[in-house]
Amino acid sequence: MAKPLMDTYPAVSDLEARAKRRIPHFAWEYLAAGTGADVARDRNVAAMEAVTFIPQLLKGVLSPHIGTELFGIHYSAPIGIAPIGMTGLIWPGAGAALATVAAANRIPFVLSTVGTEKPEVIGPATDGMGWFQLYPPREESVRKDLIARAATSGFTTLVVTADVPTPSRRERQRKAQIRVPPVVGPRLVAQALIRPAWTFGLLKHGLPRFRTLERYLDAATMRVAAGFVGARLGGTLSYGYLSEVREMWDGPLVVKGILDPDDAARCVDTGADAVIVSNHGGRQLDGAPASIEALPAVVDRIGGTTPVLFDGGVRHGIDVARAIALGASFVFCGRAFMFGLGALGETGPQHVLDILTDGLVNTMHQTGCESLDQLRDRHS
Repeated sequence: MAKPLMDTYPAVSDLEARAKRRIPHFAWEYLAAGTGADVARDRNVAAMEAVTFIPQLLKGVLSPHIGTELFGIHYSAPIGIAPIGMTGLIWPGAGAALATVAAANRIPFVLSTVGTEKPEVIGPATDGMGWFQLYPPREESVRKDLIARAATSGFTTLVVTADVPTPSRRERQRKAQIRVPPVVGPRLVAQALIRPAWTFGLLKHGLPRFRTLERYLDAATMRVAAGFVGARLGGTLSYGYLSEVREMWDGPLVVKGILDPDDAARCVDTGADAVIVSNHGGRQLDGAPASIEALPAVVDRIGGTTPVLFDGGVRHGIDVARAIALGASFVFCGRAFMFGLGALGETGPQHVLDILTDGLVNTMHQTGCESLDQLRDRHS
């Protein structure tokens, strides 16, 4: 009789180890790498682990409640799936699998502009749980069209990514020679032969492409698309640009990638309904502080009136509790859900969510909390 998944893979680290053996090297490097020497990526995890709680005990029988409301929508847990670029390269069919888990569990899934599936496909699949992440296009016509497509596809919230003023130096990715779609040749074939589950998925779903962007290309080839991403997305975001986006989008507007309290306050003044404290998973500036280190100051500045969301270094349910204890209203996680896909295929994201929610509830039991707000009294 097979062991339950929670016994076989009780932690995200177990999934990470298995995923590394099942994802081709070049795709793994894209998922796992930070920028520079990976210092900021590792700092996210180390700083998260340094956050501690003081348990309050003898509370009797507890019934922790983790459901939460954000922007008028009830979510089953304060946990969302962060935007991830090139998901179909990491694991074929990833976008659809993540959307399915989001819909089934009533948690948000943020689709990236540079994901590998179109908003018209993912939006309906999320059943109202979809958010759309916008890498700011330089051309106004493209910006308007992307925002309109997100709205008509059923996405409820627009997330503007602010922390990519220019592409970073991701040395590991350069060495791995990552391409979308991957170049079909001896190197790809050799890696595909030793990663059969990934290869079968690739045959089923086709080569990953920047499907969202293809309508804006003169020729729908990925070489052209890769050039489009570098030359026509990002590098132009300003408060004036953000104000224009605010006028184009009727729903909640969130700015992702904020570490500075002054930036957070000005985003709110410009029309943002929330910010996500994040250092882009350590993938942009290797000298940036850990996301969890930056969180308290942003909460102190705007948290009294505006939700502060969080992303960075989340690997366990206790990490969700840590971010909430420091003032976050909602916590997003990216890499862990992709580890789940790589390790277990389409069942993996659900298992990751089970790990995170189970760990969050357990932490609340251990610290004597029945509500998420009470976690803020337990941080030492």
